[in-house]
Amino acid sequence: MFKKILMVCIGNICRSPTAEILMRSALVRTDIEVRSAGLGALVDSSIEPTAQKLLAERGYAPIEHKGRQLTSEAVSWAELILVMENRHKSGVLNRAPEALGKVFLLGKWQGDREISDPYGQGEPAFKHAYALIEEAVNAWAQHLVR
Repeated sequence: MFKKILMVCIGNICRSPTAEILMRSALVRTDIEVRSAGLGALVDSSIEPTAQKLLAERGYAPIEHKGRQLTSEAVSWAELILVMENRHKSGVLNRAPEALGKVFLLGKWQGDREISDPYGQGEPAFKHAYALIEEAVNAWAQHLVR
């Protein structure tokens, strides 16, 4: 059983913090810890306003998120690393080859589906990304708490 999960995207202000919040909520009755980071993080930046709005509309309290850069310590900490796109998987493994075997697409259970970056594309793109993240998180949560 995995106890430490790391969500990774690029900026750590849209997809990975959304996935972190949704996964933490899905696993609330477990002792699994969930964090997020970015390959090219906008360090110390808040969650993107449209992503925050969508979370709030679905009942999630505003969060005090600060963008975090992916570090070797974060990779070492994580037992499972979930990324949004195949290029993120390559990015993690280029920085930390020892992570081989613990990096997977968040959309693994949806036929290795990638989740595109909605940043700068308007609310419809964020809604689409949110729906894909939510579906993928729910699938992972079912596999994690068997």
